[in-house]
Amino acid sequence: MISCSDAVQQLWDFLEREVSAEDAARIEEHLNVCRRCCGELEFAEELRRFLASHARPEMPDDVEGRLTAFLHGIESA
Repeated sequence: MISCSDAVQQLWDFLEREVSAEDAARIEEHLNVCRRCCGELEFAEELRRFLASHARPEMPDDVEGRLTAFLHGIESA
């Protein structure tokens, strides 16, 4: 089974279905037993829903840059 660090690092790609079938299966296996990472997944899904429902047609470059930096910070946690 993969580590929490590996699961969290791949979480956003997993949500976007941008991981291989093998990696997706490993992440799902991990999420089935790890309460902490399951919480990370729930947070990521909720954040995606919020952003999708509150998105403006165009985001100012500085806001997009800060959001991207924040999301990358979550991935490496």
